[in-house]
Amino acid sequence: METSKILKCLFSVVLLISSFHVSPCVSFTSFVFGDSLVDAGNNDYLFTLSKADSPPYGIDFKPSGGRPTGRFTNGRTISDIIGQSLGAKSFPPPYLAPNTRAADAILRGINYASGASGILDKTGFLFIGRVPLREQVNYFEQSRNYMVNVMGENRTKEFLKKAIFSLTIGSNDILNYIQPSITFFFGEKTSKTTLQDFMVSNLTIHLQRLHELGARKFVVVGVGPLGCIPFVRALKLLPSEQCWTKVNELVQGYNNKLKEELTRLNQEMGPEAIFVYANSYDVFSSIIINYRQYGFENADQPCCGGYFPPFVCFKRNDQNDTSVLCDDRSKYVFWDAYHPTEAANIIIAGKLLDGDESISFPINIRELYNYNL
Repeated sequence: METSKILKCLFSVVLLISSFHVSPCVSFTSFVFGDSLVDAGNNDYLFTLSKADSPPYGIDFKPSGGRPTGRFTNGRTISDIIGQSLGAKSFPPPYLAPNTRAADAILRGINYASGASGILDKTGFLFIGRVPLREQVNYFEQSRNYMVNVMGENRTKEFLKKAIFSLTIGSNDILNYIQPSITFFFGEKTSKTTLQDFMVSNLTIHLQRLHELGARKFVVVGVGPLGCIPFVRALKLLPSEQCWTKVNELVQGYNNKLKEELTRLNQEMGPEAIFVYANSYDVFSSIIINYRQYGFENADQPCCGGYFPPFVCFKRNDQNDTSVLCDDRSKYVFWDAYHPTEAANIIIAGKLLDGDESISFPINIRELYNYNL
């Protein structure tokens, strides 16, 4: 029995060392947390109404040959694009995928993100299955335990110091709040200020937990202009090129409080840790307002699924049984009623990667990657 344990341990170490020699992307490791904006396929392995496992999702995702991967867009997500720009040759695999090995956490990182999830545990309950942020952090703790078993505590700490931890979450908490059919978490709807504070305080708890587990380089993405996405605009029956102002004000209030909290965390935990606020709101708003300058032709309607409920984007074997799909995906800002196209994601990723302090604060993501702790 003891001999078996020793052999198993030696095999794991040999596998780890050999993987470091042959893997082309070990210099960049990221751990991705969030919702459907960055989900790489975790929801494919859940019983849930929030899935992107059928065509035409993934139609422009080259690594899969255009087959769906569980990403809620036609191609790459923002985190995919940023990773490639920083040298990654492959993407962090979804944690729940059966073929994801524990060693992947050391080789390329892991994606824990889940469509329909939120900062708050009950967010997305109407979709049934999803992985709330609290559980995503618990999953990372399991990955960390594997690292410690293989590398030891000290080497794990050194390894995690260099990895980037990105959190793209909060949209669903606000979407659940504004929908008239959803009484906020089975009770009276709270005030907007209380919601914002509750989201920030809960997110802070999870950031502190990740810090306790060894995370030091954080990217926390603010919520985008939800009042301008096709789903929300349809709820309000807004005409072309108009957004729901009150929703955007709610989002901006949350983002301002989030940025203030991250500034406080930097003062409290820095310089041994750094929290970057990624201002996706202004970046995406600029694309929507100035869409023609960015090469788009449509910033109102989704490329897939149509402009009215139920916004279902699908394509079956029978070509006659297909939802509305635009002719040129590169000319649309929105892929479906909720998510950007890959073309929009490329622009957003580029801005967050190399933008000034108005976009990424206190430093941009490329600077964070090169930042020595």
